[in-house]
Amino acid sequence: MLNPATRSRLLDVIEEDIVPLTRAGVARGNKLFGAAILRRDDLSVVVAETNNEIENPLWHGEIHAIKRFHELPAAGRPDPSECLFLATHEPCSLCLSGIAWAGFPEFAYLFSHQDSADAFAIPHDIRILKAVYAVPDPDRAEPAPGRDLYNRDNAFFTSHPIAGPADLTDRIARIAGTYDGLSATYQASKGSAGIPHA
Repeated sequence: MLNPATRSRLLDVIEEDIVPLTRAGVARGNKLFGAAILRRDDLSVVVAETNNEIENPLWHGEIHAIKRFHELPAAGRPDPSECLFLATHEPCSLCLSGIAWAGFPEFAYLFSHQDSADAFAIPHDIRILKAVYAVPDPDRAEPAPGRDLYNRDNAFFTSHPIAGPADLTDRIARIAGTYDGLSATYQASKGSAGIPHA
């Protein structure tokens, strides 16, 4: 579990480090997903990034952050095991795999997969996780209702939602409002960037 001070710091990073990058990225036609990698000991930002799918369809916010992390000089770069990974939105299957392969043992996210689908009109994460990974039980036609789409605590990582303490409710609502605006901008122009939307 994330303690209240850590949750508050992660919201600082979203507002101060990720949102400005995302605002510029969305203006260029990218989606609104962003990420940061922080040192676990003092929660200082090592790298912050945002989605850059107009350059490469694999540069989701999380994958782009991992790329930039590994472009830092090795001598000054912390080991992934010493870091906390932060995603603005619950990572998709590509980004979950990237976090696992890169060796980050823990990540936190603000908006859930369902938020991405409902509030931001980007349902692809859920669609892919269900279509590719939700293997049905041989005795059932469909996966069990309410079944998690991935193991949130596993041999590779543990995931934590940031939402929780009531004292952060107003702040999270304010950040959600910022992302609502970014989403409206993205949705209004998404056809012009050439990014797949199916």
